[in-house]
Amino acid sequence: MLPSNDKPWHNLSAAETVELWAGSQAAGLAASEAEDRLKRYGPNAIATQREQSGLVRFLLQFHQPLIYILIISAVITAFLREWVDSAVISGVVLANALVGYIQESKAVNALAALAKTMTSKATVLRDGARISLDASLVVPGDIIFLESGDKVPADMRILEEQGLQVDESALTGESLPVEKATLPLPAETVLADRRNIVYASTLVTHGQARGIVVATGERTEVGRISRLISSARELETPLTRKITVFSRHLMYAILLLTGVTVIVGLIRGQAPFDMFMAAVALAVGAIPEGLPAAVTITLAIGVGRMAKRQAIIRKLPAVETLGSTTVICSDKTGTLTENKMTVQAIMAGGNIYRVTETGYDPTRGEITFQDRAVDISRHPALASCLETGALCNNSTLVNKEGQWQIQGDPTEGAMLVAAGKGGLPYDVTVQQQNRIDSIPFESEHQLMAVLLATTENSEKKVLVKGSLEVILAACSHQMNADGESGRLNAGVIQEQAEAFASRGLRVLAFAEKMLPGASEEIRFDDVKSGLIFIGLQAMMDPPRPEAAQAVKSCLEAGIRIMMITGDHTLTATAIAKKIGLIPPGEDNAGDSTVISGRELEQLSDRELTEAIARTTVFARTSPEQKLRLVNALQARGDIVAMTGDGVNDAPALKQADIGVAMGLYGTEVAKEAADMVLTDDNFQSIQSAVEEGRRVFDNLTKFIVWTLPTNLGEGLVIMAAIFFGSVLPILPVQILWINMTTAGFLGLMLAFESREPGIMLRPPRDPRQPILTRRLIERIILVGLLLLAGTFLLFNLELKNGATIEQARTVAVNTFIVIELFYLFNCRSLSRSIFSLGLFTNPWVFGGVGIMLLIQLGYTYLPFMNRLFAGAPISAQSWLYIFLTGGAAFVIVEGEKRLRLIWSEAAG
Repeated sequence: MLPSNDKPWHNLSAAETVELWAGSQAAGLAASEAEDRLKRYGPNAIATQREQSGLVRFLLQFHQPLIYILIISAVITAFLREWVDSAVISGVVLANALVGYIQESKAVNALAALAKTMTSKATVLRDGARISLDASLVVPGDIIFLESGDKVPADMRILEEQGLQVDESALTGESLPVEKATLPLPAETVLADRRNIVYASTLVTHGQARGIVVATGERTEVGRISRLISSARELETPLTRKITVFSRHLMYAILLLTGVTVIVGLIRGQAPFDMFMAAVALAVGAIPEGLPAAVTITLAIGVGRMAKRQAIIRKLPAVETLGSTTVICSDKTGTLTENKMTVQAIMAGGNIYRVTETGYDPTRGEITFQDRAVDISRHPALASCLETGALCNNSTLVNKEGQWQIQGDPTEGAMLVAAGKGGLPYDVTVQQQNRIDSIPFESEHQLMAVLLATTENSEKKVLVKGSLEVILAACSHQMNADGESGRLNAGVIQEQAEAFASRGLRVLAFAEKMLPGASEEIRFDDVKSGLIFIGLQAMMDPPRPEAAQAVKSCLEAGIRIMMITGDHTLTATAIAKKIGLIPPGEDNAGDSTVISGRELEQLSDRELTEAIARTTVFARTSPEQKLRLVNALQARGDIVAMTGDGVNDAPALKQADIGVAMGLYGTEVAKEAADMVLTDDNFQSIQSAVEEGRRVFDNLTKFIVWTLPTNLGEGLVIMAAIFFGSVLPILPVQILWINMTTAGFLGLMLAFESREPGIMLRPPRDPRQPILTRRLIERIILVGLLLLAGTFLLFNLELKNGATIEQARTVAVNTFIVIELFYLFNCRSLSRSIFSLGLFTNPWVFGGVGIMLLIQLGYTYLPFMNRLFAGAPISAQSWLYIFLTGGAAFVIVEGEKRLRLIWSEAAG
């Protein structure tokens, strides 16, 4: 009977694990047994979801309440044999569907990307022989061999290891390679601390190992994440939610008003044909046909602007969502930090030195003592500490196309860079030219040692680096500032190491020892005692220089920042303090607490809701916990932006209102699950994107406030005509002309408005607040009434002066358009005077106005346009009245804005 996959494998010994899987360390599985298990457990791969076809995605563009009304209108006009009206309405519907289809983001490919991460080769023991086979054929109970550079093919319990280090950053968020071991661990050990387990899709960076497979395919940790991605809901954005609600309410209002209008007309004895045409006119007039296209294009313009600010948008509505964001849940490594391990401080010869600059460039920066640059030739102990770090080292520092990069362990790379800043050689040939032998780093011993030939005498030198506890226990003396051996002061060293650690720095100790000249190899017994302590190097992945200012800007904008990381609590807290997330002097008290994944696991949903309100940093979190945190924030009504780069981040990225993946070092899984990808992996780019998102929402609101009075005015004109028993001042086809041309040539120009001053000094919009506030609704009604009054007045004036019905309707159409034209300038700012912005700060507006006027001249005077839209040429006097009416509307709206500003200042 084979075991289930839910056993705590890290809690079992290696022998127990092999026994449970009925395996053999010496011979592995038999080929026949492996075949049976492959049938039972399935291939070692992750299933992908079926995507919607292009046809289905196109048809879904018609699945909108307002589109239904337009389709019904097209059918009614076709039934009444009004072919032009029917064709124009159908054309509008098709155009909207095409725009939506073209701009729609591709179906989510996160699971497909996960499947790609699983494809690799594996070295397996079968029937006593080592063979290489496709990783998809690996089964539970297989014995697998790992070495540096391998991708782990499945979840495995380690049986034997030699210096094994694994990069688990994509799975756990741990910024450094994890040292692995074989001993059993407590059952409650969290995933990131399970040193005796290696996980599918992680990378071996150092050493070698042999392990037994305990989970394959969707039963692996990465497979479990795949299921979490599947369970995460595709959320509507604040904008799509609000537009859906708005559309539904508008649809009900249109149907109600249309029904009332038709009934009133029939009661008054008007012809049914005329009433049906009036109903179509009212429905077409009340629907903002240009709104879907305008929203899409405005968002697309925002996408272009964001791309220039290092943010690539994968899903259009994400542009606006950023402007609504109330909480940003940020990963630490690479987003708030540089993702470049850097030596920050050195203790040598009793002195504390500071290392300036960050990054991997060894030619930038220097080593200082008491704020003065040092010459290491005058600081022998410092020189020895730097030299030991550079020579007891298996990594290399290379310059590729002007970019310095580390090949190997980031911690060792940091030591090479520090040596370069001190003026020592960091070239690999110099590093290893005198190396005779070495002891590779193993987690069991917590040290690395190299044996070097010396030119000074026949003795050989041993250089050692490792954990402070191990190195200090093996030391009998320490190096003084002058480079000579002296009395060991372990208490002072320990105290300084603790001071470094309290700042979130990772501390490594260095020592040396001389061996007789005949020595050609080095053994562990050689470094267990008699070492001379040289010093400490303290390092960390430093915060980005611009991160603190970006965090400050977000906090000023009322956006809360939370750090959710898989890294250690102490490291996360130190970074949070450096960038201003936790106020100076504040630890786990007050309003800014730090909670670990283990503590989070113990919280009930109610306790978590309370904890979220006061917690800034969540450390050592698992994928489920990240997803749970996002859900808890959304349950509180927050609009959540979540950043991440690893496989472990993908479920939370997909669940968040906007997922933000890292473009430089992020996994493909994270990028596919995200709505936005940062090309520079920089938190400041998120702040810039939020700023751009607020501008986009402002401009969308301006467009909506500009376009709705037209629809209201058209509806009021139709209703007034029916109630008063007069002919329709505008026909359905003319209404469509007004709506579509003005939306394209006038309204869309608002998408190019610059952001208004103080945009990042105001709090985020309340997610529950509708798009249109009471103040904006009152303005829409005001302008709608102005359109009704102006159009009816000039329409009847034309008829009174002897004009034909076609000429009067042409005047009515031009009155609508010219009032909209003047109102466009009012809408460039919804609260401030147009003159405070500067008339010419948006040249696109004047371009659109010019084109619109030329088109209207064609509409009015070209014979074929007159035939198509039932119009006729009008006189210069009519144009004068039209522009006077438009100018009067402009003055009234500017006056209303001014009065509201005065009232607001008086109330404030």
